Amino acid sequence: MSPTIPTTQRAAIVTEYSQPLILKTDHPVTQPSSLAPGECLVKLECTGVCHSDLSTSKGEWPLKHPLPRVPGHEGVGIVVAIGEHTTNQDVKVGDRVGLKWIAEVCLRCERCRTGHESSCPNQKTHGYSVNGTFQEYCVSYIDHVTPIPKEITSTDAVCILCAGLTVYKALKQTNTVIGNWVVIPGAGGGLGHLAVQYAVAMGLRVVAIDTGEEKKKLALKLGAEKFIDFKEVEDIITAVKASTDGLGPHAAVVTAASGAAYNQAVFYLRDNGTLVAVGMPPNALLNIPIIVIVAKAIHIVGSAIGDRQDAIEAMDIAARGKVKCHYDLASLDNINKVFDDMQNGKLVGRIVMKY
Repeated sequence: MSPTIPTTQRAAIVTEYSQPLILKTDHPVTQPSSLAPGECLVKLECTGVCHSDLSTSKGEWPLKHPLPRVPGHEGVGIVVAIGEHTTNQDVKVGDRVGLKWIAEVCLRCERCRTGHESSCPNQKTHGYSVNGTFQEYCVSYIDHVTPIPKEITSTDAVCILCAGLTVYKALKQTNTVIGNWVVIPGAGGGLGHLAVQYAVAMGLRVVAIDTGEEKKKLALKLGAEKFIDFKEVEDIITAVKASTDGLGPHAAVVTAASGAAYNQAVFYLRDNGTLVAVGMPPNALLNIPIIVIVAKAIHIVGSAIGDRQDAIEAMDIAARGKVKCHYDLASLDNINKVFDDMQNGKLVGRIVMKY
């Protein structure tokens, strides 16, 4: 028997950039008869809140999609309808699935064919180019939803779909092996605290960079061997080198939205080290002498998001208890306060909103 699907729902909507989101109780729900082949309707149980949601709601990124738009791109829920004539038989009504930043890619372009789905120029993105997860019912694409293992709760799983996936893919690109050092600026934040755990699970030695006693306790509890408070250390570069055998780390995964963190990383990395760029400060520039990059043979890699296989791998690691997101629960009604706290650096870990 098909579940009853209402015609309206609660939703938080961007109607004007850099203004508070508008909370509505009568936002329309897409009905099963309106779903195209390949689309599915998911009744969401919860959604994560990501810094990218804040950035897009403020219009900080160069490409601005038409408003209004429902933000959000970390969601877990139950499939309640599938578009008629859909050929994918792996996902059924009643399955619990996850929705990610990438809602759909074309699977036909050179980027998709060569294993770089996250760079697909034809991609659709939840909360950015299509409506996202700050609503109770969300349309997604059946070939791209992520199955959620039964061993993990929805609230534990939801932030793995973006924050966990992002840092897991970034760590896969560090060119490291077991026993290598990795530095994680922003280690106490939503992405950073998950990066610490995935790095430890990969056998890496972690130096965490952030500020404040609460973030220090969290990073060390999660497996970081050393913590550097960037507000208390005069010379970050010297402090990092001293913490990593005097040679510097083999890699840095910058999860902080800080231009200074990027510029520092190039100088403290050991020769042949890898800098993986994850955090996105809106107007910052990488300001490094070319001679330093060449002389140290530094690798600089941008890593936006993982693909469908990365998502399954990242979720499996979390479902086996190797990684757990530190989060506080909130309601959709509090989204503007959550954004304010995020903007002011008050959040430790992530925020999950339950429906």
